[in-house]
Amino acid sequence: MAKYSKLAQKKVATTLRERKKGTLRSGSGQKVTSKKQAIAIGLSEARKAGAKVPKKATKTSKRKS
Repeated sequence: MAKYSKLAQKKVATTLRERKKGTLRSGSGQKVTSKKQAIAIGLSEARKAGAKVPKKATKTSKRKS
């Protein structure tokens, strides 16, 4: 399991609370209703704040040969 710093945990908890209250907005200004999107926003904010957060998952494509 990936290790997240205390700051990252706090950021995610804050965004989840904001989502529950209905005050969380996405980058485009739309209201966030998805729990997954709220977590992603929290982790993004934590990265910007310099918290220890694992790298984003990258899409891997398999080549046919």
